[in-house]
Amino acid sequence: MSYTYRAMFPALCLALILPCALPVQAADPAPAKPAEAKEPPPPEYAPLLQRTQEDAIALERSLPQADLQKLQAGDDNFLALWKPANTDDPKGTVVIVPGADESADWPEAVGPLRRKLPDAGWASLSITLPDALSDGSDPREEDAATGEASTGDKDKKEAAKKEPAKDAPKDAAATEASAAAAAEKEAAATAAKAAAAQEREKAAADRIFARIDSAIAFAQQNKARTIVLLGHGNGAYWAARYTSEKPSPLVQHFVMVSAREPVDAKPLLAALVPTLKAKTSDFVFKGWPNEQRAAQDRLQASKRVKGSAFTQIQLTAIPGNKAAEQEQMFRRVRGWLEAK
Repeated sequence: MSYTYRAMFPALCLALILPCALPVQAADPAPAKPAEAKEPPPPEYAPLLQRTQEDAIALERSLPQADLQKLQAGDDNFLALWKPANTDDPKGTVVIVPGADESADWPEAVGPLRRKLPDAGWASLSITLPDALSDGSDPREEDAATGEASTGDKDKKEAAKKEPAKDAPKDAAATEASAAAAAEKEAAATAAKAAAAQEREKAAADRIFARIDSAIAFAQQNKARTIVLLGHGNGAYWAARYTSEKPSPLVQHFVMVSAREPVDAKPLLAALVPTLKAKTSDFVFKGWPNEQRAAQDRLQASKRVKGSAFTQIQLTAIPGNKAAEQEQMFRRVRGWLEAK
């Protein structure tokens, strides 16, 4: 091979190799795109505590451990406050039922009584009413024919007003039938609401009665010679309902302090008084017109029953001196218990 060809041979080889290398480079995969960032999940919030749970937490933090007692009522676990009698010969146990929205250590009647009764020879056990059941879970009213919500019915009525007069009922009989159907539907909706409210009230009563049952069972376990049921505010109403609907030989005495009914309660306390078999005392503060009228109704109802064991005791309100007022109330309750 001549010198010229030998000099050109490396360049010729390089020219043949380069076209083959370029396609290989082009075939290399493109760099992967970075994965798209996922949105963080929405934050999870703990459910809000019920009022009774908040009260229980506050009491557990502020009261001696010896006062705290956990009781069970079905699936319902709740806090009660227990104080044994400060004597070697206890007279019995007073089960205190506070009103709704009141804690087991409420500063009016409930707290003073539960703390002072042990020095008078009575053990005290203060419970709490469960939170009221809400009507927010009730189903919306629905059209019996189409199943549409009442808001849809309203839209239909508005649309019907805008339709030409030719679509309106053409005779009085059709108009009367339409009005009757509307009235029947409204009556059915009202009845459904009343039934739902009655069901909620029954469920609330069952939960309250279960708590009182649990408290009485606890008093029995602690060998209470006598069990007294004492209700304050509308707790007195529920305690009266309990003694009326679930009379028990274990509860020999019943005390009401500043009794009142819950909103829309049926039956009223005056209607319950004649059905009470336990010896009952009704403590009422003078000078509170609404309470005085209701107390008068209860007293008159008791007089219609032969051999009634109902007694009403008037207390004097002391404005500006709550401590003296509560001390007066305690002394009168203790005096009634000792004279029973």
